[in-house]
Amino acid sequence: MARRKGEVRRSADRRYDTSQFYVYIPFAGRYEERVNKTNPPFLNGVPELLVLQLLARREMYGYELVREIQAQSHDTFRFGEGCIYPYLHWLEKARLVSGRRAQAGGRSRFYYRLTSKGQKRLEALAAEWTRVTKGIAVILGVQHA
Repeated sequence: MARRKGEVRRSADRRYDTSQFYVYIPFAGRYEERVNKTNPPFLNGVPELLVLQLLARREMYGYELVREIQAQSHDTFRFGEGCIYPYLHWLEKARLVSGRRAQAGGRSRFYYRLTSKGQKRLEALAAEWTRVTKGIAVILGVQHA
């Protein structure tokens, strides 16, 4: 199919391209009012890294991930449902995580787990994060133990 002059070719798969480290996930309308506005913009990509890392340890449901990120970071990160749920949906579409519905405590919950593709993505993100933080540490003059 020929393109017209100035027309940009777009692939439906491009929006789920996991080869890039920074991915824009638009907020779903039902989560917008619950978005925590306290996290600085330079944290783009960090929720994905943290979600993948936690799911590498064990299967979890969405709100459990929100609480674990906050607890394990000692309140350094406070990503709300408006941030984490769109990431989970995107990660599932990209086949980096898979999910299953299960009953727990009389409630139906959707549990997520890391796939082998998700494990590879986690390794790549962790390596990139390590590289970036080492570079920042050098500039700031911080010594790591």
